[in-house]
Formats: sequence, structure tokens, C-alpha cells
Amino acid sequence: MRAAEVADALHSALRTGRPAPPVRGRVADLEEAYRVQELVLARREGPENPRVGRKVGLTSPVVQEQLGVDQPDFGVLLADMDVSALDEVPSSLLQQARIEAEIAFVLDRDVEDPALVLDAVGHVAPALEIVDSRVEDWDISILDTVADNASSGLFVLGEARVPLEEIDPVAVEMSLERNGEIASTGTGAACLGDPRAALRWVAETAARLGRPLRAGEIVLSGALGPMVPFRPGDSVSAVLTGLGGVSAVASKE
Repeated sequence: MRAAEVADALHSALRTGRPAPPVRGRVADLEEAYRVQELVLARREGPENPRVGRKVGLTSPVVQEQLGVDQPDFGVLLADMDVSALDEVPSSLLQQARIEAEIAFVLDRDVEDPALVLDAVGHVAPALEIVDSRVEDWDISILDTVADNASSGLFVLGEARVPLEEIDPVAVEMSLERNGEIASTGTGAACLGDPRAALRWVAETAARLGRPLRAGEIVLSGALGPMVPFRPGDSVSAVLTGLGGVSAVASKE
């Protein structure tokens, strides 16, 4: 019952646009937090809004420090989170948005053995993740963010499709501009030391929770540098060496 009540509060925050108080006092452990995550997702997904991937969060020491947590987590990407084809990102869908540049892995086969997840990668692409929180003032612990689908919001994939063997994810350099000024920089090494390590981590964790990675899924592997605010009217573009650019514009309303 407790998990259901927490899921009610987070789903209400999503639906109304009014963030909820932290939920950590009502969630016993990570297992229960992931159970809350599933309960909220069950209310959002359906035949017209299927699951399309995962996101790994809290992979950068800088982001962990920003949010006061000390380990990664993962959330689920739904089809309606993909705003790659839109000219503008609807700001009305967001509450406390921040944005970060990442490497996206796209799988072309099911991951039966998490140790072999790299063999399942069809290609990689540059991505922007627009993170958001349904918890007031981003006052989160690891339990809050996991329950809130790893603070997932929306995401944008760039146009590049690069075979994994053609890049070194650790050496990728990222530069992100917001409104024409550099706002965040970093490298692949900022993501658990290697974005491939983040992919392995989510493959292992998802399998352990009975939610293994499947063919066609997009995996956002985690921030390559500090996340920055993404406010109505903001224009953001990022360049990742070897992968090209990706951009997003927030609508003014």
C-alpha cells in the first residue's frame, strides 16, 4: 500500500505540474523505489506510448555532487519522451527542467547476457537529455530519484548513427552551449569512467530486477558534464567529437 500511495503522489505531480514533497521517508529501500517507479510507469505506458529505452542517471561525479547522491540509477524511456522531431520542446511538459549532453547506445538485439551487452549495440548517437523532477526543489536522495523514474523528462537524439567500433566513448569531448554561450563541457570519462561501463551497469541492474534490455531500446548512458537549467525560450546545442551535434529549443510558453 505504501508504494501505491507514493506512486499516486508522483503521478499526481506529473499530471498537475505541481511538484510533490520528497518521498524518501515513505520508501524503505531501492527495491521499493524501483517498485514505485514501475507503478507510475504503468499509468503512463500503453499501446500508443510504449517503452523505448532506458536512461542511466547520476553517472557523473559532478552531477552526483550537484544532487547529493553517491551512486547511479536508471529510469525508463517512453515514446512520448522523445522530442527529437519537434522544432521546439514544449515547456509546458516540464516543471524544473535541466539539460545535459550524453552518448546514446541503440540496441539491435535482446540482451540475454548482460556481460555481452556491447555486442547488442547497433550504433551510437549524440543525445540531449532533459531531466526533470516531480520532487519539490530537486530535494532528492537516491530513493526519491529512483521512485521518480530517475528524474526522467524528455530526450533528443542527434542525426548521427555511428558504429560503436568507430569511436572511443571515453575520449569523446563534449561542449554544450546555451543561448550562444558555453555552459557545460566534459568527456566520456566523466560517465562512470567510460560510457560503456554505464551501459553494462544498466544491463546488469535491469536483468537483476527482471527488466532486461531488449532489441530496439535506446540507452542514454549518462551526462558527460554538468547539467544546466533549461528554461522557456532557451536554445541549447551540443557537439560531441566523433558523433556530431544535437540541439533543442524550449518553447517560450
